[in-house]
Amino acid sequence: MLTAQQIRERYGRFWAPFPQMNHHRNTLLSWEKQGILHPIRTPGGRRRYRKEEIERLLSLGLEAHSERPRPRTLLYARVSTKKQEAFLQNQIARLEAFARERGWVYEVVAEVASGVNENRRGLLKVLNRAKNGELERVVVEYEDRLARFGLEYIRRFLEAFGVELLVLNGKESEEVHRELGEDLVAVVSSFAARIYGRRGARARKGEREDAEGKEA
Repeated sequence: MLTAQQIRERYGRFWAPFPQMNHHRNTLLSWEKQGILHPIRTPGGRRRYRKEEIERLLSLGLEAHSERPRPRTLLYARVSTKKQEAFLQNQIARLEAFARERGWVYEVVAEVASGVNENRRGLLKVLNRAKNGELERVVVEYEDRLARFGLEYIRRFLEAFGVELLVLNGKESEEVHRELGEDLVAVVSSFAARIYGRRGARARKGEREDAEGKEA
């Protein structure tokens, strides 16, 4: 016979992959209420569980979850700043409506990041899912949601793994045009910072050399 703590210690690795099963005490109580788990009460009222019952139920849970496929349609939405939260939610709503009309089982990846940022977590997730053969299609509202520059490389990457890229709207909204301006400012600011940083470093180096020359 096992206590709830012993079940957690012995079978914890089987519960971890499934968020809905991570609160193992709640799951044990739920199974008991459903009549599929039958604990024995000690004289002090403590529950004790049969090892065979726990292993049988965990096995059924693992099989049920392993049979559930991950969505093969990925909806990607992005904005550059938190001030555009409403625009992000509208993107998601339109993408979801498009997917539901076609009966697709989908997953949404949404993020707040500049379109010129090449290290976006959401974008990397899209590429990794495609590389692992887990996707049939990626759906975006506008092409530049995936990337402001180099989109054709991303398209070819997806196609190489048999993933279709669907773009809902070819015409960009005013919000997208404003965002483009912000991204361009970010690019110019980045280059300006590098240029002035190098100039400053050279100036400081020159000052040090002059000072060393005078001391000599």
